[in-house]
Amino acid sequence: MGHRLSKIYTRTGDDGNTGLADGSRVSKDDVRMVLLGDLDELSASLGLLRCELTTGSALEAQLQQVQQQLLNMGGDIAMPGMNLLPESLPAEMELQMDQMNDVLGPLKEFILPGGNRAAATCHLARAITRRAERHLVQLHRQHPQPERLLRFLNRLSDWLFVVARYLAHSAGSPEILWDRRSSQQ
Repeated sequence: MGHRLSKIYTRTGDDGNTGLADGSRVSKDDVRMVLLGDLDELSASLGLLRCELTTGSALEAQLQQVQQQLLNMGGDIAMPGMNLLPESLPAEMELQMDQMNDVLGPLKEFILPGGNRAAATCHLARAITRRAERHLVQLHRQHPQPERLLRFLNRLSDWLFVVARYLAHSAGSPEILWDRRSSQQ
């Protein structure tokens, strides 16, 4: 394979449009492009989270795999008819969540994002995932998307929530629960 990205600037987007993988042109604020931007931002936030972890750890490897799958998802969106994102991902993530939840206490209230830098970064990634999911639903209404994409993002936000809790727990950082009384002040 040759050099795929030998020249980064093309000047073809200077008018506010961009090209899809099939060669068609769309506005940069087309919902597909907004969603692809969300996925890029999500992957960048996961890269930041990976920098907080020990290189080579199981969780760092899992996060890197999620970044790979986000690119696969982007390919599926940019090239309708592709099938890059595996159907099995949600079930794999559920198993990982079950393993992490085995060491966590039951959650009886909402928690404030935080705990430590890694956990807070993970909560930020979770929030970006939820935004991407909303844009995917919007795109799905306009241009039906494979259900596996919807399942993946929904499960990914759950997975990131559990990972954030796991990171806080592993570092001995307390979770701060939502205090409903604070609205009474």
